[in-house]
Amino acid sequence: MKNIVFIINLKEEKKAGDSVENRSDPYIFSINSWKNWCESKGYELFVLTERIAEQEVMNANWHKSWALKILEENGVEYNQVCIVDADTIVHPDCPDFFKETDGKFSAVMNDGCYEWVSRSIKKYGDFLFPKINIKTWEYFNSGFMVVGKNHLDFFEKVHKFYFDNLDNFKYAQSNFLVGNDQTPLNYLTKLFNVDVKILPNCYNLQDMFRKNLLHIPGHSWWEDELKFLDTGWIYHFNAIPNNSRDTKYWMERTYKHLYGDSK
Repeated sequence: MKNIVFIINLKEEKKAGDSVENRSDPYIFSINSWKNWCESKGYELFVLTERIAEQEVMNANWHKSWALKILEENGVEYNQVCIVDADTIVHPDCPDFFKETDGKFSAVMNDGCYEWVSRSIKKYGDFLFPKINIKTWEYFNSGFMVVGKNHLDFFEKVHKFYFDNLDNFKYAQSNFLVGNDQTPLNYLTKLFNVDVKILPNCYNLQDMFRKNLLHIPGHSWWEDELKFLDTGWIYHFNAIPNNSRDTKYWMERTYKHLYGDSK
């Protein structure tokens, strides 16, 4: 059975203040980079483009938790599945991380805004998980997770917990403004005693603006180069402030630098 890379590419409804450009427009660069990487390894790419529930019931991020069930229902045979965000670009020379998981639920530590992480842990903890303690140094980023058939039961429990607490989740996501699936998944792996293996951050190089890896004219003091190519294998273009060099700019530039104009 093949390993699978699973990406969600859903059209989110625009909200007040959104730009004319749909936020999912640059995801084609992510999809094409992963397509190239999968082909080089003999693996398969699965792109989810249809919702399993209305946006009011489940936003795009929560669809990650249904990845294994979606593959099962579509008759896709798999060994391990990498569930990765669509705002990532994978380097063509990225090593085979599937060989580093030991068959465990694997992810990368969240290495971004610790104020946001601490606040999200506290908000969700006080509201939904008062008996579980999570430290920031135990907290993983859900933008890159590797799972397998042995985690089907865990995700079934996640689904039940989600729908049993749907109103609470909708309230939290609307009022706390501290993320959607990521912090609850961290809590749920604790609640259901999932053995999580932490992989090196080269497989989910996050929050690159705060790491001074994205050159911003008039702000950066180094040459305008893609320095992050030397600091990881999978580049996660999240938490980029609004400026002339937005997510689309960096994803397109990175993809064309690594892959040319190929599709």
